[in-house]
Amino acid sequence: MTDQQLFDVAIIGGSYAGLSAAMTLGRARRNVIIIDSGKPCNRQTPHSHNLITHDGKTPAEISALAREQVLAYPTVHMRAGLVTHVNGSDGAFTVTTDNGHALQAKKLIFTTGIRDIMPEIPGFAESWGISAIHCPYCHGYEYSDARTGVLMNGEMASEYLKMIRNWTADLTLYTNGPATFEEAAREKMLAFGAEIVEQPIASLNHESGYLETLRLADGTTREITALYHRPAFVQHCLIPEELGCELNAQGFIKVDEAQKTTVAGIYAAGDNSGAFRGLTGAMAAGTTAGARLNHELINEEY
Repeated sequence: MTDQQLFDVAIIGGSYAGLSAAMTLGRARRNVIIIDSGKPCNRQTPHSHNLITHDGKTPAEISALAREQVLAYPTVHMRAGLVTHVNGSDGAFTVTTDNGHALQAKKLIFTTGIRDIMPEIPGFAESWGISAIHCPYCHGYEYSDARTGVLMNGEMASEYLKMIRNWTADLTLYTNGPATFEEAAREKMLAFGAEIVEQPIASLNHESGYLETLRLADGTTREITALYHRPAFVQHCLIPEELGCELNAQGFIKVDEAQKTTVAGIYAAGDNSGAFRGLTGAMAAGTTAGARLNHELINEEY
């Protein structure tokens, strides 16, 4: 493998979506390069769940096995690095990394994820992905019947609280300031046994990311085991936007059913282009991107 080689596809981001795309393309005998910075968003999460055959394994275990299996295909290569610049157009992209290497590729797949914007609450970031969590399907079973909080405000709070109640009835909604939802929503939440606390949260006390207590602005503390939150986010990589890829109203890269972006020759898959934040969703999107991109190459070649 040399930088002068023209790859069929450069995959930027080597986590679950990127590796799934690479396996699909490798099995299609495409020359593929994966470039990965080695900082997956779930690196702090102790165990992955809701993934058959791997339920309960660490993200690192799953990724290591995936890399081993993907790189067993002789046309798939992987390089550590952070992509800093991309130029060119469909059929002739140049990808440059932070160590100065440049490589050529006909097509691109961005599987670069998103960056969560953490609430400015001491202890939250350290607990994120461990006991401060976003997805009941990924983490809810492990916190069944536990003392649980939901950090949320606005009109969606009632619907989200209703969903979490399927896992535990010991629920408190923390609005972290004055509630911004209608009185009807408040009455609905109170009716199914939730407590609503509008005091701002001062800090979270935890042990190695596992929550123990929550301290409010008035100095009172409350025991807590899990805290659900859906943080705001930004794209982890701004290069797709710089290349002209459109974002949708939620801030995800806009893709069609084939995972194609609005720019010719560029695909996106995983958390950067879909609201379902789970390993299975990322893998499915990556597989779709790989297969559909391969068909695009076939149609261009014949």
